[in-house]
Amino acid sequence: MKKRNKKKKFRIIKQEIRILGVDDSPFPSHTKDEVLLVGTVFRAGSWLDGVLSTYIHGDGTDATNKITEMVKNSRNLGQLGVIMLDGITFGGFNLVNIRQIFESTGVPVIVIMRRTPNFDRIKKALQRFEDFEDRWSNVLEAGEVYKVDNSESVYMQIHGIEREDAEDIVKLSTTRSAIPEPLRVAHIIAAGIINGESKGRA
Repeated sequence: MKKRNKKKKFRIIKQEIRILGVDDSPFPSHTKDEVLLVGTVFRAGSWLDGVLSTYIHGDGTDATNKITEMVKNSRNLGQLGVIMLDGITFGGFNLVNIRQIFESTGVPVIVIMRRTPNFDRIKKALQRFEDFEDRWSNVLEAGEVYKVDNSESVYMQIHGIEREDAEDIVKLSTTRSAIPEPLRVAHIIAAGIINGESKGRA
């Protein structure tokens, strides 16, 4: 695997930058079954170009690989500017390593959160797993949490991209709610598929 340690440079953040937003579907608490992940390919926050999907195991350890495979197998790979994730935990406590995703795909990663994470609570919850150290390392590798001041502030973690570029992309793609449109729509689609109708917010 070719390692990419350098950050991607954006000379200009184009209005039609392709963003892949990934969110999981609703799932029963503590499930070990498969959980649907949906990815939406957006041009910034205005135009839906495509939908991707894959499955991970609830509370499993395959989210990083499954998202990486979904991206690398997509015809959109060469056009993607960034990958956006709704947090780093999917399907319960199936944690994503954003450094590995960037190194494997060459696409920078932006993690979006509505509020700053409670790391003490996350660490305590992860201690019930035998592979606690591996899971916790994914949290640590996600790096520093940055506040993005917008109409409604959100928080982000990043890899493979400068903070200023990431903030510009988040603001450009946030068009209809506090959450960037690629994540908002991914949430709606995933919930609608599993529940028959979407409800709640991303």
